[in-house]
Amino acid sequence: MDNLKVVVIGAGMGGLATAIAMRHAGYEVEVYDRVQELKPAGAGISLWSNGVKVMNRLGLGKEIAQIGGPMNRMTYINKVGETLTDFSLAPLIEAVGQHPYPVSRTDLQQMLLTAFGEEDVHLSSKCVAVEQTEDKATAIFEDGSRVSGDIVVGADGTHSVVREHVLGHATQRRYAGYVNWNGLVEADKKLADKESWVIYVGDSQRASMMPVGGDRFYFFFDKPLDYDIEPPADLQAELAEHFEGWAEPVQRLIAQLDPDATNRVKIHDIDPLSAFVKGRVALIGDAGHSATPDLGQGGCQAFEDAWVLANSLLTTNLGVADALKRYEGLRRDRTAEVVLKARKRADMIHGKDPDRTQEWYDNLANADGDTIIGAISGLILQGPLK
Repeated sequence: MDNLKVVVIGAGMGGLATAIAMRHAGYEVEVYDRVQELKPAGAGISLWSNGVKVMNRLGLGKEIAQIGGPMNRMTYINKVGETLTDFSLAPLIEAVGQHPYPVSRTDLQQMLLTAFGEEDVHLSSKCVAVEQTEDKATAIFEDGSRVSGDIVVGADGTHSVVREHVLGHATQRRYAGYVNWNGLVEADKKLADKESWVIYVGDSQRASMMPVGGDRFYFFFDKPLDYDIEPPADLQAELAEHFEGWAEPVQRLIAQLDPDATNRVKIHDIDPLSAFVKGRVALIGDAGHSATPDLGQGGCQAFEDAWVLANSLLTTNLGVADALKRYEGLRRDRTAEVVLKARKRADMIHGKDPDRTQEWYDNLANADGDTIIGAISGLILQGPLK
């Protein structure tokens, strides 16, 4: 279909990737976001090969490689510093045909913003409702202004307003039972190998470091906590208490992190949705499939959405509604599987069944990497770009 106007609500990673994909398809695109300044949520993201392949197809392969980290190995270590398994990611890269690139979220969003054009993103534009007729869809903003197009794309995240229009009702987020702390630190061999993703595990908790661009590590900690526990004022003291007795690199990381630049997040997800599309309105990214981060697929799935949505429009002349239904058919089951697999993995990692968590630790101590690589590559190769 030619000469479409696409209105994208949300200028995060998924929204900007969708906007770029639509531009590549030859469509007119406008992007709106409620914030006054774009500040990504979270410090880093593990961008696996399926997400990188979308960036390659959008002409951003060189740029993603420049901001991504050189992650060539994966290492699991127990809390007292004993290596459980350590293996090269070369077999994964060979199997899927693309290197993964952990990236800073700020670097990734700026790359996408530059590629689309900062001047074409309208900030301080809070979408409060959507309506549509047979031949157009309209986003309505808090100040009373309205913007219409052939399509409205809801890329407005886990608290999506557009999702309520698509489903006809509100959705409830589900607390996954654990808290995540994350940020960036300067890469240091005393912390971890600069080309490895290193994960310390024990007590249903994790402490992790992975390389991102700029000679930095993206780090995270996580621990099961009751939802109503209020965080203490001293973040480093909180982490020091939770990870008391863990290996020296974990203690060093806690001492070196900047508490003012460290995020503390209660992790949630949303049950798989019954629909991604209503007429001329479609959901992408967390608006359509909000998952826990335990598979590292959140950004990748949003990028897959962007690519599939643009191509669904390009490859039919039966009309917008038909194209969006085809998009929904290609994405709903795929993303539901990711949400549920991530939930299952989160439960295993974080001690919902302590025996199952201990079994995982025991398996890691006997693993050579083949099983882990097989699981990662299998998930990647189910995507739209082989």
